[in-house]
Amino acid sequence: MVEAFFYGLATGIPLCMTFGTVFFSLLQNSVDNGYRAGVKIALGVIVCDLVLIVCALFGTAFLPRVEGFEYYVTAVGVVFLLAIGMANLFRGTPRLAYPKTRFGNFVYYFSTGFLLNGLNPINFITWVALAAYLDKSLHYSLNERVVFLLASVLSIFLTESAIAVSAHKLKRFFTPRVAFWFNKTTGIVFIGIALQLAWSRLWEPVVALIKD
Repeated sequence: MVEAFFYGLATGIPLCMTFGTVFFSLLQNSVDNGYRAGVKIALGVIVCDLVLIVCALFGTAFLPRVEGFEYYVTAVGVVFLLAIGMANLFRGTPRLAYPKTRFGNFVYYFSTGFLLNGLNPINFITWVALAAYLDKSLHYSLNERVVFLLASVLSIFLTESAIAVSAHKLKRFFTPRVAFWFNKTTGIVFIGIALQLAWSRLWEPVVALIKD
């Protein structure tokens, strides 16, 4: 059990260092709005991860069966990421004043982290694959799998919170001009991930089906 806990802690770090949408959102909001914004986003991420872990461990039988459910979720995720990316790309020079923020409330940041994490089907697939590996390859008991996955989530939260605090401490280096181009870059990253997600999860299967 102790081994599962420490292995889970070690696994959580690389899981949240993939430089995806959550990572860039953490950086941007921590710089623009303070580290508390980043911590709230991280909290939304881990609550979403806990939901995904429950589904990965106990199956999805209790969820309503909707044909094409994965495609609907992916489509919503693509739209969500495109909206954030376009907002970052076309907005003007951001204000770096803290704590006065446009959306300085818990619900906004929490839901941002939850949606960024939950609307990417890759995250669910990752937890399912990890849970299956623990069961089939490492022969962990259910309790050991729960401990491992909870330790991973704890590690993810601590790592993302550390990223938020570190980004806020570097705020003095983010002049309005630097922040302007950082937000533009973040917008391009979000749009790129949305397009890649749309191609790999929506268009590519359709093209392959047509060719067959």
